[in-house]
Amino acid sequence: MPIQQPLNVHTEMDARLDCLRGTVVSLNTPFDEDGRIDFKSLERLLEFHLSEGACGFLVPAQAAEVLSLTPEERASIVSTVRETTRGRAVVIAGATAANIPESFAMARHAVRVGCNGILSEPPIGMPLEFEPLFGYFEEVAHIGAPFLMIQDLDWRGSGMPIALIVRLFEALPTFRCIKIEVNPAGPKYSAVLSATNGRLRVAGGWAALQMIEALDRGVDTFMNTALVRFYRAVIDAHGSGDRSLAIKRFRDMLPVLAFTRQHLDISIAFHKRLFQHLNIFASAHVRKPGVPWDSYHERQCTDLLSYVDKLYEGAVPF
Repeated sequence: MPIQQPLNVHTEMDARLDCLRGTVVSLNTPFDEDGRIDFKSLERLLEFHLSEGACGFLVPAQAAEVLSLTPEERASIVSTVRETTRGRAVVIAGATAANIPESFAMARHAVRVGCNGILSEPPIGMPLEFEPLFGYFEEVAHIGAPFLMIQDLDWRGSGMPIALIVRLFEALPTFRCIKIEVNPAGPKYSAVLSATNGRLRVAGGWAALQMIEALDRGVDTFMNTALVRFYRAVIDAHGSGDRSLAIKRFRDMLPVLAFTRQHLDISIAFHKRLFQHLNIFASAHVRKPGVPWDSYHERQCTDLLSYVDKLYEGAVPF
C-alpha cells in the first residue's frame, strides 16, 4: 500500500502551480504545403497566444496531430516551444506515445530541455487498475519533471476510477494536475475535486461547450487551442464574481465551439485555417486528415472566420 505524502509536500507544489490558472494552449502543429514542420509559423503562434494572455502550452498533444509526428519531430517541437517561451509561460510536454519506451524517451527529453511538466495518459491496453498504472506513472514521475499531469481521456466513457486517481495522488507527490476529457466531464470534475479536497488541480479540455459549468464546479485551468483572449475574458469575469458577464462572453464563442467540437479532425482543420487567416500560419496543411473536409465545412468555416473577425473588432481587453 502506498504511503500518503505529507500535506506540506502537496501544499508547496500547489503554490508553485498557481501559474496554471487560466489558459494552457494545446498547440496545433503548423506544416508547410509539403507536410514539413514550419517552425517560423510555430514561433509566430506562440507569440500570438502569449500576447492574448496564455499562461502555458501543452505540446504535442491531440491538437498537434501527435500520432503523425516522428520522435525526432516531437523532440524538436518541444525544444522550440521551451526555448521560445522560456520564462514567459509554463511548458508541459506531452509524453504519451504509441509505446511505453517512446513515452519514457519523450519524458526524458522534456526534462533535459527544462520543461515545467509532463503530460501522460494510461498506455493503450493497460488495465485501469492501481498496480499496473502505479508502476507506469511512478516510472514517469521518477524521470524528474517538476510536475506530472495525467490525462484522463475517454471519449465515450467515464475514464479512470476516482479511487485510482486518489491513490495515485496520494502516492506520487509530483502528480498535481489532471486533464479530464471524459463523457460527461462535469460530474468527474466535481468528484475529483471533492475526493482530493481541491488539492489536485483539474484542467478542462475537450468539454469547452460546458465551460460555465466547469467554472461553477471549480475548474480554473482550461486547455484550449485558440481564442485565448476570449477564454480569458470568460475566466476573468467569472473569477471576479460576475457570472452573468461570463455567460455573455462565453456565448460569444459558442458558434465557433459548436462547429469545432463536432470532431477532433474538424477542430484541427478549422483552427489551422483560422491561424492562416490571421497571418500566423503560412499554410493550413493537415498532415493526415481523418474526417473529410468538404465544401459544406469550407462554407461554414468561411462564415465563422468572418464572425471571428467581428469578435476581434469588439473584443473587451482583459
